[in-house]
Amino acid sequence: MTTESAELTTEEVLRRDIPWETYMTTKLITGTGLQLLRRYDKKAESYKAQLLDDDGPGYVRVFVTILRDIFKEETVEYVLALIDEMLTANPKRARLFHDESLADEDTYEPFLRLLWKGNWFIQEKSCKILSLTVSARSKVQNGADANGDASSSKKKITTIDDVLAGVVEWLCAQLRKPTHPTRSIASTINCLSTLLKEPVVRSSFVRADGVKLLVPLISPASTQQSIQLLYETCLCVWLLSYYEPAIEYLATSRALTRLIEVVKGSTKEKVVRVVILTLRNLLSKGTFSAHMVDLGVLQIVQSLKAQAWSDEDLLDALNQLEQGLKENIKKLSSFDKYKQEVLLGHLDWSPMHKDPIFWRENINNFEENDFQILRVLITILDTSSDARTLAVACYDLSQFIQCHSAGRIIVNDLKAKERVMRLLNHDNAEVTKNALLCIQRLFLGAKYASFLQA
Repeated sequence: MTTESAELTTEEVLRRDIPWETYMTTKLITGTGLQLLRRYDKKAESYKAQLLDDDGPGYVRVFVTILRDIFKEETVEYVLALIDEMLTANPKRARLFHDESLADEDTYEPFLRLLWKGNWFIQEKSCKILSLTVSARSKVQNGADANGDASSSKKKITTIDDVLAGVVEWLCAQLRKPTHPTRSIASTINCLSTLLKEPVVRSSFVRADGVKLLVPLISPASTQQSIQLLYETCLCVWLLSYYEPAIEYLATSRALTRLIEVVKGSTKEKVVRVVILTLRNLLSKGTFSAHMVDLGVLQIVQSLKAQAWSDEDLLDALNQLEQGLKENIKKLSSFDKYKQEVLLGHLDWSPMHKDPIFWRENINNFEENDFQILRVLITILDTSSDARTLAVACYDLSQFIQCHSAGRIIVNDLKAKERVMRLLNHDNAEVTKNALLCIQRLFLGAKYASFLQA
């Protein structure tokens, strides 16, 4: 692919002069086709709009016929540019491709073929045109038909399933290995954000392992161009959040963490809106609710609610998300509540810390994720400057040593002793008292230190 073809614009292509009469001489276009082209080509926008209102399907037939029968690159680019111009001026014109008079015309095939055959300009325009025309079709159509009732036609017509499968394959190929260094990803995501409204596209996209290709694109943006890409990527994730198999993929990726990073750092209302709508959809699915609690989504939502938003859908979604998270926190087990407290890094003397039943029933839960909560508790000893948090962390470590059969060994292996020892010289008496208790249990073990129970 040449750099020139990669950087072409519709405006540049439309400055060309195409020798339509030569194509009629060689019978590649008909006399009627030539008449229509002469009437349309190089005319003012308002005049072309009137022609399309009068005989839109006739022009679509001419354009599709040229793309089917003529392979000269400059001409293919020109006709794609004409269609692109027509649809950009009025996207509703995509319905013209599905007019009953075109029932015997395979209006999809040329664009589907050109996705793989042409240079970048041809590929990009073909994908855009396919996305718009596919989305404009009547959804009550028989899936086996292209753009009308073609059952009486002897020609093999490209079915809508063929089209959607081919487009998804091309889009995933672009995400894996972009054809164009700067435009492939943006164009691909733009088309996906239109096509993923189709249930069959969601299914094909998930089967093609497309979800994992989207997730890395969910990241905070700064420039106008990257904000639009981020918005359309999040729009794709939102559309996928209505499809259960896609949700399973999202659950095993870093999608949730990335969405939260975006919503924390974005001031663009449309980005915040689509992320919050996605989180609302995911709230009731699998373990998303617990993860949202762990990641502090409730506090983020409450912070967002305090800001001035004009979008009523966003305000409603924030209220629903806040209510749902609060309800889920109430349902969480005592250990889930404990985890949330530790992960937030703010500990207090809530009843569970000194409740023997809590420690007896939950001691094995500390082993989850390679002792994740215990590791965070030990990290708090280094990172927190709050005396109450430090005191409770020391006490909880001493309780773990007391209640877990291998508590002393595990805590020693995680290098907690040195950190606790440093706190013996802390200015706060509550901290030193609980640091001492922890050290005594570390040295003496549960059997000999039971009398030190505070």
